[in-house]
Amino acid sequence: MTNSHQKHSADELKAIFEDYLFTKGYEGFPKVLYEPALQIMKMKAKRIRPVLLLTACEAFGGDISEALDTACAIETYHNFTLVHDDIIDKADIRRNETTVHKAFGVNKAILTGDAMLLHAIHLINKAPRDKHFALMTAFEKVAAEVIEGEQYDVDFEDIPEVSLEEYMNMIRLKTSVLLAAALHMGAILGGASAEDQKNIYNFGEKLGLAFQIKDDYLDTFGDQKTFGKRIGGDILQNKKTYLLCLSLTKADDEQRRKIFDLFDEKDEEKKIAEMKAVYEALDVHKDTFAIMEKFYEEALASLKALSIGKEQSARLFELAESIYKRSF
Repeated sequence: MTNSHQKHSADELKAIFEDYLFTKGYEGFPKVLYEPALQIMKMKAKRIRPVLLLTACEAFGGDISEALDTACAIETYHNFTLVHDDIIDKADIRRNETTVHKAFGVNKAILTGDAMLLHAIHLINKAPRDKHFALMTAFEKVAAEVIEGEQYDVDFEDIPEVSLEEYMNMIRLKTSVLLAAALHMGAILGGASAEDQKNIYNFGEKLGLAFQIKDDYLDTFGDQKTFGKRIGGDILQNKKTYLLCLSLTKADDEQRRKIFDLFDEKDEEKKIAEMKAVYEALDVHKDTFAIMEKFYEEALASLKALSIGKEQSARLFELAESIYKRSF
């Protein structure tokens, strides 16, 4: 299929991955649940995690033909969590498509998610024998962490105030570790040293933190035309974000009362405008921008520490830049 000396752009890797995903990636999947699984797997997606995995594999001299099953495993696991998330959130739409539970019923959606988790393990079991133990160890760790992060996120909906430390731990577990694990597993498949595996994991973890905090920032201070959804959605849902958690640490008693009063505000435009005004008065928008830039710089520092050539590093840097320096 490919050779270890051939290098691919992110778009090429995405195309190779999707071709494999829809021709061989779901061989052996339960036929009775294939249609609902396809419902989410065929939704338009950037395929960030499998592309990171394949890029890391190539960066260390690996052959992506030996990494496609593991890339499918990571993407399948990611989408399994989305199927169950949508059930928990009672969401009818994802990526402008009908969610699995809405299209096929809750019971079938739960079982589809279960089957996808098991299929991810099946796919990793197809990896080269000499890499299998390291890959499965990494996968077991990240799978447990993501589920833990999801539960924290659910718990936070019923808690009026969450500390910055609690929030950062939640987004690390829910978002960052899966990006980090994708890069780590790609590096394993590429034959990276233990030190390089550590550095590329740190690169992914810090990139994931920057990515999520930027998402929080854009939801309140982004441009609706490029962000692709209504600005202030997190504010309307009283969602725990970096901006909200930071505000509650900086606010005086009067400002804290204002924030909690706004949780119950029914006028949507007033709620968004006044919460943004609180954030601006506390310089939270500036502090949030600064912390996401800090994490991004730390991610790049770990990338620069890798013992690979400039060309391979450049491909990872381009991916990091495309993930982080987005306005959507």
